[in-house]
Amino acid sequence: MKTGEQTVHTIGHSNHSLEALAGLLAKQRINAVADVRSAPYSRFNPQFNKDVLAKGLGDHGITYVYLGRELGGRVDDAQCYEAGQIQYDRVARTRTFHEGLERLCNGARKYRLAVMCAEKEPLDCHRTLLVAPALERAGVHVVHIHSDGRTETNLDAMSRLLELHELDDRQGVLFGPERTREDLVAEAVALQAKRVAYVDEAVSRRTV
Repeated sequence: MKTGEQTVHTIGHSNHSLEALAGLLAKQRINAVADVRSAPYSRFNPQFNKDVLAKGLGDHGITYVYLGRELGGRVDDAQCYEAGQIQYDRVARTRTFHEGLERLCNGARKYRLAVMCAEKEPLDCHRTLLVAPALERAGVHVVHIHSDGRTETNLDAMSRLLELHELDDRQGVLFGPERTREDLVAEAVALQAKRVAYVDEAVSRRTV
């Protein structure tokens, strides 16, 4: 990491208690959370409903901001879907996403910030497949907080993703020198997005 480089953490609230989530954040000295859930509510974990969460985090001295409209994994723009499934590469090119990313980067200059979504596993969430790559392109270092308190750099997370999709090419043998690690990561991200990205079933049925 370069000296002075901004760092943004990510976390999934999973089925933690609010106290447990606050504890995980406190362990990394996080003092602000950017909620990037498109729907900031949870039927099974009401402690993570937007207003309840904002108050609960505030009671622990953690600032809460909602950025799900800008940085969520579901958008209203029909151009960002193909056969009913959200396409993260298209979302990343929208003006709204860029506005949200700018807000996030500005916030990271003032706070020790964590991007929060619902999924426990970073590789199953758009915070890793959509938001993290955009942050890294902006020169921001990304670190994922796991449910057991472990931290993992996005670089290491992408190594896991390469292995998951059998694209790990450390020796440069399988794919040849013309395929860079960056190329392989982009392919792995796209493959993982096909597995986990939101599908609007109504749109999907209309396009079949």
